Amino acid sequence: MTTRPPNAAFDADVAIVGAGPVGLTIANTLGLYGVRVLLIEKLDAIIDYPRAIGIDDEALRTLQAAGLADEVEAHITPDHWMRFVTASGRCFASIEPRTDEFGWSRRNAFIQPQIDQILYRGLARFPHVQVLFGHGLASFAQDDAGVTLQLEGPNGSARSVRAGWLVGADGGNSFVRRSLGVAFEGRTKPNQWIVVDVRNDPLGTPHITMHCDPERPYVSAALPHGIRRFEFMVMPGETEEELSRPENLAKLMHKVVADPDAVDYIRKRVYTHNARLAERFRVERVLLAGDAAHIMPVWQGQGYNSGMRDACNLAWKLAHVVKGLAGEALLDTYGQERRDHARMMIQLSEVAGDIFAPESQAAAKARDAITLALNAVPAIKQYFVEMRFKPMPRYEQGAIVQPEAIAAGAPPAALLGGLFDRSGNTALGRLFGLMAENKESLFGRLVRGLQAPVPTPVGRMFIQPRVLCEDGQTRRLDDVIGLNFAVIAWGTDPTYGLTPEARAVWERLGAKFVCALPAVQMKHRDDLRPGVIRIGDVGNRLKDWFARWPQSVVFLRPDRFVGALCSPQQTSATTMAFAQALSATDTAPSALPANNVLHLSAA
Repeated sequence: MTTRPPNAAFDADVAIVGAGPVGLTIANTLGLYGVRVLLIEKLDAIIDYPRAIGIDDEALRTLQAAGLADEVEAHITPDHWMRFVTASGRCFASIEPRTDEFGWSRRNAFIQPQIDQILYRGLARFPHVQVLFGHGLASFAQDDAGVTLQLEGPNGSARSVRAGWLVGADGGNSFVRRSLGVAFEGRTKPNQWIVVDVRNDPLGTPHITMHCDPERPYVSAALPHGIRRFEFMVMPGETEEELSRPENLAKLMHKVVADPDAVDYIRKRVYTHNARLAERFRVERVLLAGDAAHIMPVWQGQGYNSGMRDACNLAWKLAHVVKGLAGEALLDTYGQERRDHARMMIQLSEVAGDIFAPESQAAAKARDAITLALNAVPAIKQYFVEMRFKPMPRYEQGAIVQPEAIAAGAPPAALLGGLFDRSGNTALGRLFGLMAENKESLFGRLVRGLQAPVPTPVGRMFIQPRVLCEDGQTRRLDDVIGLNFAVIAWGTDPTYGLTPEARAVWERLGAKFVCALPAVQMKHRDDLRPGVIRIGDVGNRLKDWFARWPQSVVFLRPDRFVGALCSPQQTSATTMAFAQALSATDTAPSALPANNVLHLSAA
């Protein structure tokens, strides 16, 4: 792969402020690309107290791409379900997703400091990645060539560093965001919650239970390694100091354990739920990620996971820009692709919180009655059990090439639009409105009308089945491809008919060419072609995926999102259009129509 030589005038190609999970993940991913990174953290060490407790399949796939999944897997509880129960003990919603289309269980429990430590230790693999603990960012200034940072070190020492790009991953109170003057709009819920983490789990039951008790809602969550988390709502007039007193804490714990005095406490902490979104994610050479870009209530466990989606989306784009493989316009697609989905996850988290803890007992009774009726409808019950309400990332603009018929979009949501009004006054009304906006859901399809066009996989995450390799071993698909672009064709050679110009694009990007076959055909070796990886489709998952669409060649981005889809005879033309969508350099693509729409003939 031809790359631009490092700029000796920079101390680092990328400076990252904040050594939380997002900053650590970006640093590890950039390290794999050979990018010089300076990770700056004002604390003296990685935070060691528990915070997030839920990690989803997308985040685990990101850690897999960083080469750390084997270590992480020992510290998760797969298939971690969430159950909502009324004050009487009736379970009115149980979220039990059993799918693993992305290679991992959809919902998993974890203890964040354990994974953060794995991410931190992972940086030792890279001599070109440096970590500065005990250094705060005092100020920064950017110009056309880079960013100059003024740091405050131990004992008031000062240090100036120069980087090509700056990533602000420094939390909800981000100094980077505030210095840029980027608006951070949203709301803060008036009520607080006290978190109690304990060792030697006094209950031992699996999963998470959301106790929707109107007198005092609380949560009981089983975590790996015998840890359990309890969360209790702080009621009006109560303070953290009062609730932390042994006698008052014992009263809280009496709701969940028989003997509060025998509990092995780790920590107690009060927090407030915030829901905020940055006005933009990029200001010239400075980018925002994680809580610096968006914060959300905890009810769907999406604060951590949304930050990991940011890291996954941003890191490969930064690497390709730094290496001169793509123009700076590629970084504009980061905000285009991530901001709308972050907003949807904030909305989902707010709705879940409103359903869990309604503002009045009358609202709680209405919720109980409605959910009891809805549970009698199998299709609706299955919709919640399988977690189909969760809006999956889907990019309709950005570093993708949309087929012409799809880019025209669906008709406006008119049918039943008044009923499914997300701006309504009830939590269930907002939930139905959110589901109506989710284009993948039954409600979304219903609201858009029966004539909505067939969806496209472009802009959505590709599946990750286990595949049979040439050496006879079965591996996850991403482990075969590596942290690269990939061109995957079903049953054919993806390189056949490529023009020299199109081939040069893929060679410059370091793409992998992959031919997916029925597993039994791997025994036939006469069709081996140089530079093409053959994989056997174990369980027909790839065949089923390709059977859904009229084209058979898929372009995968390094973050495993589908960048384009075409027929074998359209591979060269689509390649050149995709190169332009990526702002890839050293290519001469023909002009691409607006909205990255490629006009393709029928397959």
